[in-house]
Amino acid sequence: MGLFKFLKEKFSKKPKENTDKYVKGMEKSRANFASKLDSLSKKYKSVNQEYFENLEEILIEADVGVNLSIRIIEEVIEESKENNIVDPKSINELVVDKMFLGYATKGGNIHNEIEFVKDGPTVLLVAGVNGVGKTTTIAKLAYRYIKQGKKVMLCAADTFRAGAVEQLTVWANRLNCPIVYGKPNSDPASVAFDGARKAKEQNIDLLIVDTAGRLQNKQNLMLELSKISRVLSKEIPGAPHEAFLVIDATTGQNGLSQAKEFLDCIKLTGIVITKMDGTSKGGIILAIRDTLGISVRFIGLGEKMEDLEEFDLDKYLYGLCLGEKDE
Repeated sequence: MGLFKFLKEKFSKKPKENTDKYVKGMEKSRANFASKLDSLSKKYKSVNQEYFENLEEILIEADVGVNLSIRIIEEVIEESKENNIVDPKSINELVVDKMFLGYATKGGNIHNEIEFVKDGPTVLLVAGVNGVGKTTTIAKLAYRYIKQGKKVMLCAADTFRAGAVEQLTVWANRLNCPIVYGKPNSDPASVAFDGARKAKEQNIDLLIVDTAGRLQNKQNLMLELSKISRVLSKEIPGAPHEAFLVIDATTGQNGLSQAKEFLDCIKLTGIVITKMDGTSKGGIILAIRDTLGISVRFIGLGEKMEDLEEFDLDKYLYGLCLGEKDE
């Protein structure tokens, strides 16, 4: 059984329980991608070179990425010739199979939840350019682990962006969790150091450190993030244990460019995709994994605190290619 049929059978039985957020949150992406695949298959009785060219264009327009799109089409063409597959719908099902394999086999092991260290606070560094929803994502992550019974502390080390500290403080108050911050334009590394020290004193399970979205140039950003990492590791061995980059799905390939820059500055352990419900180009997740080899750990499928979901590849592909929003 191909993946396409497997997903349809797996989730059609209990769509509300299993995929409701993905189906609803990816409505725009699905309308753009799945509807184009369906329209294309209805135009042709059997596939030909023109069909595959149109198919490749659909993938690229969905932000799957040029290189990955070309590779998927080449693999589909090869398999279709070997097995004498000419039916357009069967070809489209092959595309979904290749999309799955492209993500599952590229890069390191896939895991989502933060792995907590046994002794001392676990430290999560969060990066991302201004405007991607970094502060809100930090709040949603804090909410998630507070609900799991963890003691969470926030650290406002993004001292350069106007209003960043105030915004994070508002969220800390709403979540009733402690926050460490310094004076405006104070040294971010010193704020991170204070956060690490206080996290140890208060037996915190998870310290989430907000960092600068962007400085004057990449060299300054690299130096700043490296300095923060150094002071954290001096106070808490092994810190930061996790480093997430927040990317706005609506920025498409620009988000991929941002990820490349941050990857040069820090050792990223995961990506958080925000505003997936606001884009028609859901393929960016595949492009990130293919280009950087980094897993998407969490995905934002709405504005509520509960709408930050663990990334699930099966649910994602179902939401992108198959799911139908209940009327």
